[in-house]
Amino acid sequence: MEIFERITRDPKVMGGRACIRGIRFTVSNLLDLLASGHSDREILDAYPFLEPEDIPAALRYSAWVVSDREVELPRRVEGA
Repeated sequence: MEIFERITRDPKVMGGRACIRGIRFTVSNLLDLLASGHSDREILDAYPFLEPEDIPAALRYSAWVVSDREVELPRRVEGA
């Protein structure tokens, strides 16, 4: 199992969701910002408590989480 030093889970913080360094900022919040097209610089400027190393740590953690699960995806239909 990979160790994620910057990602924490505590039942008393954000309902046990994966957070950045134990603060009340979830990995999913950070991923939502990235997926919405915000740059690393925009995120770090808007959330000064985040550190540059938090962003790749969240991406590595999320890749690890989804690599461990099989999810049925819809098949792509040719010509659609």
